Formats: sequence, structure tokens, C-alpha cells
Amino acid sequence: MSTRRAHIVLPEDLVREIDRAVGARKRSAFLAELARRELKRRRLLEILARPDPIWRDEDHPELADGADAWVRRLRAEAEDRFQRTQEQDPE
Repeated sequence: MSTRRAHIVLPEDLVREIDRAVGARKRSAFLAELARRELKRRRLLEILARPDPIWRDEDHPELADGADAWVRRLRAEAEDRFQRTQEQDPE
């Protein structure tokens, strides 16, 4: 990944605290990680603030009978698989 130098002005006490936490040689990586995390958080907040729904029932037909029925089916399938493996395992 290419990098680009950016001049950022921070209060001295904040720089000292960052240096204590991660070390002066890791300051840029620390600030880059924080910036990425904050940008991701802001994108998520933008999505959640939109008036159109994020979840559409037609996108999830497996839940047509309700989430509880879907979970029961998953559990039953897992139990069936487990029983089949136990029947095949000659101990």
C-alpha cells in the first residue's frame, strides 16, 4: 500500500500520551488505524441514518416462517448430521 506524508498538528500532551502507549516509532501506524476505524464508524452511522430499510424480507426467504423456525431447522440439521457421524464412527 502506498503512503503519503501529511502534516498533522496535535497538542504536545496528546503526542506524549500516544508515544507512551505505542512508542514514537509506531505513532503513524497508530493514528492510521484510528483514522480507519473512525471512518468505518462514520460510514456505518451514515447507513443507519438512511430512511430506506437495510433489511428487506424478500432478501431473506429462509426467514419467511420467522427466525425461531429458521433456528429450529438449523439445529435439527446439525443434530441430524451429528447423529449420522455417530452412526458411522465404529468405536
